[in-house]
Amino acid sequence: MIAVQGFEGARVGVLGLGRSGLATCAALRAGGAEPLAWDDSAEGRARAEAEGFALTDLTRLRAFEGMAALIVSPGIAHLYPAPHPVIAAASAAGVPVDNDIGLFFRSIARNNWAEMERPPRVVAVTGSNGKSTTTALIAHILGHAGVPVQMAGNIGRAVLAIEPPGEGAVVVLELSSYQTELARALTPDVAVFTNLNPDHLDRHGGIGGYFAAKRRLFAEGGPDRAVIGVDEPEGRFLAMQTGEGPGDMRVIRISSGQKLQGVGWLVFARKGFLAEWRVGKQVAAVDLRPLPGLPGAHNHQNACAAWAAARALGLAPRQIEASLAGFTGLPHRSQLVAEIAGVRYVNDSKATNVESAASALQAFDRIRWIAGGLGKEGGIAALAPHLGHVAKAYLIGHSARAFALQMGDTEHEICDTMAAAVARAAAEAQPGEVVLLAPAAASFDQYPDFEKRGEDFMACVRALARA
Repeated sequence: MIAVQGFEGARVGVLGLGRSGLATCAALRAGGAEPLAWDDSAEGRARAEAEGFALTDLTRLRAFEGMAALIVSPGIAHLYPAPHPVIAAASAAGVPVDNDIGLFFRSIARNNWAEMERPPRVVAVTGSNGKSTTTALIAHILGHAGVPVQMAGNIGRAVLAIEPPGEGAVVVLELSSYQTELARALTPDVAVFTNLNPDHLDRHGGIGGYFAAKRRLFAEGGPDRAVIGVDEPEGRFLAMQTGEGPGDMRVIRISSGQKLQGVGWLVFARKGFLAEWRVGKQVAAVDLRPLPGLPGAHNHQNACAAWAAARALGLAPRQIEASLAGFTGLPHRSQLVAEIAGVRYVNDSKATNVESAASALQAFDRIRWIAGGLGKEGGIAALAPHLGHVAKAYLIGHSARAFALQMGDTEHEICDTMAAAVARAAAEAQPGEVVLLAPAAASFDQYPDFEKRGEDFMACVRALARA
């Protein structure tokens, strides 16, 4: 683990005892601090006690006397829509509030790094969509090239649970806006911004607060290299603010769908081909179309981001290209489950908003679309321009009937359950078509999370294959 530095002999509160909270307690104790663990749920407190951590009720009066800091889990609101009472009390008492990401960046460097010829480096990936795939793809590329690599953060292990990286190693982090917003230290060597779409707006007080949380990854520590998607105004603004001019090679601009021009460092994908340009000259190109783990324009943007990050770390184009074919993608993200009688079944359960669902719908030509769940504000009205590839929609869950009212002329059927939707889609699908789960909704009406929803889809498809 990464032993937390700077709190030797101090009392440090830890609020939220899930995966990251328990790892934080262990890392604080390893660094010589006394963790004061608390969780609002009895289950969380029981987990901490089972791990040998003493509980301290942080809701009681004067709980913050003598406390050096409060470390909170990312799911706990600290400002909007209202601060958690424990965080409000810490703020009133003047106790610094941080999270495990901040502790990681203040603790990752060791004294022996100065003696290393190639000290470890950290890549941090943020954005609205594609963070997980980009993070995993960067780690895959590095591993294929023989670079010691660990993946953590919002994907994989908690950041403080990884092993201290050694000579030439790279740590790749996926960071959500919840994590970047509060961390008191953010100093990656390479920072990646994929894109921005409205999400978590209640937590951040609107789209401006959401973007500001992402921007902190670039503004707080000043990464050596910044990889920035410029397909939205916010990305273009961030690239402008981060660089000293269009030729600043510290900024690598990326895009999917448009040819970037200029004298800087550019990586973009158009019509399935990735191209890298530097100082007005093309230096690399690769055909992404045959890659089964990266279907569609949204995954081509992820490939551009990963390519740029790997190049920023010093890998050669031939090393990166050689690794791409072996990337199989992540579960529940454009995941090919099976091909039965010429029909492909694709699990994109992670497409919980309309932006993600739109990307999935644009990735395939003729689709039997399974959608629905716990719909978000506006439903699927924004998907109207992307329904041209949909042969028929099969609607499930709480929002099935509301979604049906927004389908326009697209043929649709209310199926309610996943099993019924898969059965109906399979019965009607023709060879060459894709049965696609891209819900455009949260899962909490029928499933505890999007993973369980995706697993149910896969189980239904595999039952078909056995029939």
